[in-house]
Amino acid sequence: MDQGVPSASTSAFSWDAEVLPGLRVAFTSTAAGNLALHVGDDPDVVRTNRRRLEERMGVAPSSLRFMSQTHSDRVADVTASSDAPDADALASPDGSHPLAVLVADCVPIVLADTGRGADAGPTAVVHAGRAGVANGIVGHAVRALRRHGAGELTAWVGPSVCGECYEVPEAMMRALASEFPEAEARTRAGTPALDLPAAVRGQLDRLSVGIAPVPVAGGACTLENTGLYSHRREPGAGRIAGLVWRT
Repeated sequence: MDQGVPSASTSAFSWDAEVLPGLRVAFTSTAAGNLALHVGDDPDVVRTNRRRLEERMGVAPSSLRFMSQTHSDRVADVTASSDAPDADALASPDGSHPLAVLVADCVPIVLADTGRGADAGPTAVVHAGRAGVANGIVGHAVRALRRHGAGELTAWVGPSVCGECYEVPEAMMRALASEFPEAEARTRAGTPALDLPAAVRGQLDRLSVGIAPVPVAGGACTLENTGLYSHRREPGAGRIAGLVWRT
């Protein structure tokens, strides 16, 4: 499996790799432009950014599928409709659909069946913020792919705010850490924080999902890496995307 390499700051991708023959996983950078329609940007500009991203990916125009993300626990399968479903995990049962998840501090996760070699298997993308970690969206997505016949699942956990930067009230930290101990963290100043990437990795590990490395140029913390969008650094910022597609 190709682990990929960090991309240059001018690339549309902060990281991308062919993870299986004919299967690619990537995470965008700010160089790809804002890809979200809900943060106040001109919709025509966002659609242009999406079209250019599809060109870079080498997929058909308007084939990249998005979700309407609401911090829910819902998993949706891709359907014939081009509408974005209300969900926080989107699955392609046969892996044939290009999928996207949008984030600007939450944890983007790509899942794929990697036990079949070059044979196609199901894929999914997951949006896991604090609410998603708490409500089990990661587990729901994993179980959905296994119902679709996935065998050996691998996850790619993309850029998000790190545990040293995600300051929260003490009670909030303790509430989440009581169920997911990996979530407990402290900022560099010693104040309570949440480590959502660690909590996601803990969930994946308990679900027997392999975790592949995602080395991001400039670091994987969206707050610290200005080549990535961060809502905490800049409220109303754009969104980067986690992607999976077949070539």
